Amino acid sequence: MPESESAFGPAARTRGVYLLFAHEPYYPGPDAREINTTVVAADSLLHPHVRQPDGVKIHDLLTRRRQPGEIIPLATLTHELNGGADWPSIGDWEGVTTDLVQLVHTGRCDALSLGLPEIPRALLCTGPHSQLRVHDTAADDPVTYGPAERAAALDKVSLFLNSIATERPFWPGDSLLPPLGRLTPGR
Repeated sequence: MPESESAFGPAARTRGVYLLFAHEPYYPGPDAREINTTVVAADSLLHPHVRQPDGVKIHDLLTRRRQPGEIIPLATLTHELNGGADWPSIGDWEGVTTDLVQLVHTGRCDALSLGLPEIPRALLCTGPHSQLRVHDTAADDPVTYGPAERAAALDKVSLFLNSIATERPFWPGDSLLPPLGRLTPGR
């Protein structure tokens, strides 16, 4: 069967999934720390102020066979899309993430805005099996970070997100579009 289908129809979609993406740094106010990474509920991709149908298609990819509460970095989607070669068949991820940052700035959805340090941010901007080599002037050999360090960085974000989302689930916004494969918004 094609990946998008199963014996029960379209591939299983998971609610409660999050998208993590890095973006150009900004400072939300005077003396504020740099914000360079954002986490939003996957359903924020269905917001009418997000580039469509690109947001709906990315939502479809993002929520396919995930675990509730799972945070999926944009780089993981890129990895799943043949290293990014298949993004054109899905949509303009840069435009969508720009729209998502604008939603966050205008308070049209909930988000976890982070100022990640350089190495964790770089790890989350690479694929799940990538390695990052950092040359330390104090050491003779470069330090290599890989999947284990990426998973640890994602775990830290997850712990922080869970402490917030358990008090109140993330609001993805109002007037959301129906996800792919859904005949009516209420089904």
